[in-house]
Amino acid sequence: MPADLLIYAIVAAGLVFWLRNILGTRHGDERDRPNPFTRPPEDMAKTGVAPAAGPTGLEPGPGPALERNMAIAEAAQAGLLDVGRADRAFEVSGFLRGAQDAFVMIVEAFARGDRETLKPLLAEPVYKAFLSVIQERESTGQKVSVEIHAIRKSEIIAAKMDRRDAYVTVRFVADETNVLRDAADMILHGNPDRITETIDVWTFVRDTKSREPGWLLIETSDEDADDKARGTVPDA
Repeated sequence: MPADLLIYAIVAAGLVFWLRNILGTRHGDERDRPNPFTRPPEDMAKTGVAPAAGPTGLEPGPGPALERNMAIAEAAQAGLLDVGRADRAFEVSGFLRGAQDAFVMIVEAFARGDRETLKPLLAEPVYKAFLSVIQERESTGQKVSVEIHAIRKSEIIAAKMDRRDAYVTVRFVADETNVLRDAADMILHGNPDRITETIDVWTFVRDTKSREPGWLLIETSDEDADDKARGTVPDA
């Protein structure tokens, strides 16, 4: 090889190495914001979860068992089988992990007034209900701080297919601190030093024929709040 060509090859290789170090490499898996319903399977050795039921969590076959804080109500089992038949990729423990992640993301984003995070996770009527409360808070200068300490239980209490749409309802029992302050930073509701139990019932929907893997939150209710305005999220 002529000397000048050899020099050019060395320079080109050096430039490629420099660019890879500066810019990094992309593998097609990067996302700006993770989808809570498309988390990769947990490492079984780390979690200690043993193989159990099939893809829906109800049929025989390989698949991860439910974690300790997960459950399926008997009334939901037939509906879950229908969902599993319509969407062969559906798997209960993976769905519940995604639902738990979505619960935390949505509650915290609502407290911050983070419209960008909320919009792709909520069905349009729910988003409008959330946005109305956010705008009202902003107009009065009220501020909310929420810390979710633990989700003690997530239980699927209902499931059904309606044509091509799958509906799954989850009852969340969570320990959290929820404080509402006015424009002068005076506490209107809650105690920053107190952990309270909240029970929320959320319904998620997904078009099983869609290529999009995510579910949308289509209904919310606070099971035990005396004053609905003081719930973690509005009923919608």
